[in-house]
Amino acid sequence: MNTFTSHLPRRSLLAMLPALLTACSGVDLLNATVPTTTYRRTQGLAYGPDPRQLLDVYQPQANSAGNAGSGMAPMVVFFYGGSWSSGERGDYRFVGEALASQGIVAVVADYRLSPAFRYPAFVQDSASAVRWAFDHAQEHGADAKRIFVMGHSAGAYNAAMVALDKRWLAAVGLSPSRLAGWIGLAGPYDFLPIGDPQTRVAFSWPGTPADSQPLAHASAASPPALLLAPVNDSVVDPQRSTLALARRLQASGVRVESALFEGVSHVSLLASMAQVLRGRAPVLARVAGFVQSAG
Repeated sequence: MNTFTSHLPRRSLLAMLPALLTACSGVDLLNATVPTTTYRRTQGLAYGPDPRQLLDVYQPQANSAGNAGSGMAPMVVFFYGGSWSSGERGDYRFVGEALASQGIVAVVADYRLSPAFRYPAFVQDSASAVRWAFDHAQEHGADAKRIFVMGHSAGAYNAAMVALDKRWLAAVGLSPSRLAGWIGLAGPYDFLPIGDPQTRVAFSWPGTPADSQPLAHASAASPPALLLAPVNDSVVDPQRSTLALARRLQASGVRVESALFEGVSHVSLLASMAQVLRGRAPVLARVAGFVQSAG
């Protein structure tokens, strides 16, 4: 246990959950609890020419769960949320550590943000980051046949579009069929008309095209999916997005796992991946299990 967690009781950290990930200090607080023995991080790798087109790679240590030393590991490319208008990859070290602790190579990518950039720039960046993952998987100890995309909130939208709408991977010489699967945490998959002011800007509402919605692209060709959300999500309606997309994919014959969790919010669903908060919801266990089985 590091110095921070030895002086801060778990119940105190749980009491701070509403603030976690909503401000820089909250993320710093959560990342201060992250172990340093489960991964090795390579920072600031470029997947494109823009200053925002950078990513970090978290490789499992050989003694982490799944034993990375036993062969090539699966790889998960993760996109964070923030209404497509905020976010920094360094704030999600707890996600990279969580995945690496399960024997998964994690890629945490930045992408271009609104208002300087609008849809589809952030989806195009997500596809380019996935292209980078396929091109560089082996040098980071990962199996290019076991690459997944994953995201939370707005990042889950990015992951969904990369996995479901073949246009974006086709533009970088790939196909969704190359993905081993995808994972969405509290993602918005059907949100027209747009009411949120930041989302209106990011999607140039009311000129938002109907085919910008992931639900419209669910088909029999879609890769396997794991869709998780809180039961009571005040930000994204889990019935309209998570469960509706799960039903659409299942009706198309796609393998889908889905669950809604009690006791977590839109924000703390993701925060529960951090080691100190994993008792809140089995998010990491479900993600790791899905990756190992689908891969």
